[in-house]
Amino acid sequence: MNDQDESRNVEDVRGSSGGFRPVHGISLGTVVIALVAGWVFGINPLQILGLLSGGGTSSVQTGPPPAATPVDSNDPQVKFVSQILRSTEQVWGDVFQSMGRTYEQPKLRLYRDSYPTACGLGEAAAGPFYCPQDRIVYLDLSFFDLMTRQLGAPGQFAHAYVIGHEVGHHVQNLLGTIEHVDALRSSGSEAQSNALSVRLELQADCFAGVWAAKAQHERGWRFEQGDVETAVNAAAQIGDDTLQRKSRGTVVPETFTHGTSEQRVNWLKRGLETGDLKACDTFANPAGR
Repeated sequence: MNDQDESRNVEDVRGSSGGFRPVHGISLGTVVIALVAGWVFGINPLQILGLLSGGGTSSVQTGPPPAATPVDSNDPQVKFVSQILRSTEQVWGDVFQSMGRTYEQPKLRLYRDSYPTACGLGEAAAGPFYCPQDRIVYLDLSFFDLMTRQLGAPGQFAHAYVIGHEVGHHVQNLLGTIEHVDALRSSGSEAQSNALSVRLELQADCFAGVWAAKAQHERGWRFEQGDVETAVNAAAQIGDDTLQRKSRGTVVPETFTHGTSEQRVNWLKRGLETGDLKACDTFANPAGR
């Protein structure tokens, strides 16, 4: 990664915080915190689920968010994140250009603990997330440590997959998919809403695979042996069924919002193997496989 370009769209607001509102972002880690918060962070999972689904009591945000500070280019983690984001900008810029469109690059905001967003208060405990309203990916770098220590998903490419997944949600936003899904969810049952959420998350997994494949074949990335396996392992470790089984010993499929481990792995691999956006139509597959 030493010779890779860095993005100019990374912002550092660590040390800043703001008022409290429930968050409505799209998060890779939503299920993670809901199911394992009790033993990792000591937070009531039901409370967090309420916040992440827009429930609970909200309060007024106390003023505008503090201004971002320049990122520290000497910080290895910050540099890594910036390089990964730049790679997504290049890949998706090419993809959108091939479709006759212009790719609008998202910001990636580094924060610590909590931070006010256009979707509400971002909580580090919920993992990285994308806010469609302000088109920003929010990331607390401590999540990478959590992946290694608590979720059994170490490795730099596993971390890159997380960023690729959240940028995948941005791509969905630009394509109008998120808006369409939100409209369908508002008129459906809870079970239907969950099923749509699963398809949205699986497609973001597939988009992450498409990005990685194109970065390798068109942008000169050189994956070391085992890199892909770390990303696949990360996808497996954060499947709804795996997390539920670890946290309470039982699996309740109708509550799934992100997909099973098998589904997440399959869609990530599909993106990696095809490098084709059209191969990621999770909504055309009723079973979500």
